[in-house]
Amino acid sequence: MNNNQKQHSVFSLVVIVAALGYFVDIYDLLLFTIVKKSSMLGVGATDSTMLADSTHVINWQMSGLLIGGILWGILGDKKGRLSVLFGSIILYSIANFITAYITTVDQYAWCRFLAGLGLAGELGAGITLVSELLPQNKRGIGTSMVAGIGLSGAVFAYFTYQLTTDWRLCYKIGGGLGIALLLLRVTVAESGMFKQVKATNVVRGNFFMLFNKWDRFKKYLLAILVGLPTWYVIGILVNQSDRFGKAMFGSTTIDSGKSIMFAYASIAAGDMFVGLVSQFFKSRKKALLLYYSISIVSLILFFSSYNNTDTSMYSICALLGFSTGFWAIFITMGAEHFGTNLRATAATTIPNMVRGALPLINLMFLDLFQKNWHWTLINSGIVTGIVVMSITLIAFYFTEETFHKDLNYVEE
Repeated sequence: MNNNQKQHSVFSLVVIVAALGYFVDIYDLLLFTIVKKSSMLGVGATDSTMLADSTHVINWQMSGLLIGGILWGILGDKKGRLSVLFGSIILYSIANFITAYITTVDQYAWCRFLAGLGLAGELGAGITLVSELLPQNKRGIGTSMVAGIGLSGAVFAYFTYQLTTDWRLCYKIGGGLGIALLLLRVTVAESGMFKQVKATNVVRGNFFMLFNKWDRFKKYLLAILVGLPTWYVIGILVNQSDRFGKAMFGSTTIDSGKSIMFAYASIAAGDMFVGLVSQFFKSRKKALLLYYSISIVSLILFFSSYNNTDTSMYSICALLGFSTGFWAIFITMGAEHFGTNLRATAATTIPNMVRGALPLINLMFLDLFQKNWHWTLINSGIVTGIVVMSITLIAFYFTEETFHKDLNYVEE
């Protein structure tokens, strides 16, 4: 097993292909947000129904991610990491092409649901494969490269739309990128750890094993909760930066698509850096704590009087993005917490559970605080942030360190 791992470096083909896969994943995942206004108008939404219709579409996408995370995770442990990498990209590539021809909001929602199902398998399977093929002292750096390169897909999506100004063409390009990646993946090898476990009678990919023992369930729950700030920041603050700018300083010129571009460029930088930070500290948790600290400072700046121009809003969105650039380490920890026979199930479902938590965060932010309690947008955003960060910091405190963990074991 160790000989198999030593054959792979952080610049090996498996890391490059996993990174490019996540690049296409993020391109597609964020494309809706970037082309939201023009695409929603193109399928019959109006200015008065825009918020409700777009929320409907994004919730369907997130629901697809949540369900797909479970399905692909189970398949990854039963059939192999590569099965997920191939199957997921075929599904979301087809969904992209179909999206280019939709004519109604409901069709849009269904297509994003199918895309979400496909996108759900990409990152977890890639991180699992990279974690198992790289030696222990290179896992954090390798997975950081995957996330850092992959997250730049959001920047590519933004400039693709700026250059083409055609949202339907953008979806076609996404489908084409997926098919090209599929051809490249043919050369990638399966995990040696998985092959060894597959040759035994050990139960693999049993999703319910994550819940049938308290210690295992606790690890799983904590692994999800430590990632919550990422989608609070992106899904609420950055995604609705135009609304916050208008409420805070009367701006009507903030482009939320540009905010997302700045945020994701910084997230990519943060994810490239976090692997080195983890390596320096010889600790996943110390790296996470550093990024949480930057997140808290960024959130204070976002709601402060300093945030009073379009430029400051874009700058703070970039800082917020960097502060949530712990996605790679967070998912790596998720993979490291569990044995080979359950690792893909955990690593694939954990990030999608976090993504799937966005509708719940939106429920608190929009329905509870604003609609039912009649709070302002700003007050709702502040309290939602306090709740999310408090839950995350408590989960962080109880989470185990995994930096030195040997991954060659199984769950019983």
